[in-house]
Amino acid sequence: MQAWQAACVAKRKPRRRGREPLPSERYTDLEGNVLVLRSRLSAKTIGKVQESLSSPAASTEDAWRRREEMLFERLAVSWEIAGLDPLTDQAVLLGRYRIADSETQRWVRGTIATHVERHIPELSG
Repeated sequence: MQAWQAACVAKRKPRRRGREPLPSERYTDLEGNVLVLRSRLSAKTIGKVQESLSSPAASTEDAWRRREEMLFERLAVSWEIAGLDPLTDQAVLLGRYRIADSETQRWVRGTIATHVERHIPELSG
């Protein structure tokens, strides 16, 4: 094996084996759509979400919107809409949330607020 090949092999991240899935909760809206949210976040992630509130360059509304999107990004595991296969890709989930109608966004925000209050109280408020 050449030196550069050995260096590439050495830089590989170890695979996470036997890792249990994080606990999650399912929430169903009145139309039967199912949003699955993680029940825990790491301390580092909680710190990043809390940090997002203190940006001096952002308006209050910008900071609020960014925090809501960050929470959605970090918590959403899947979202089943209209009985179709659940969306699980993070970029697709966020894109779907952004294009949702105002009533759906309101339901998601309320669901996340309740979920955070129950499972991650350090982010409540």
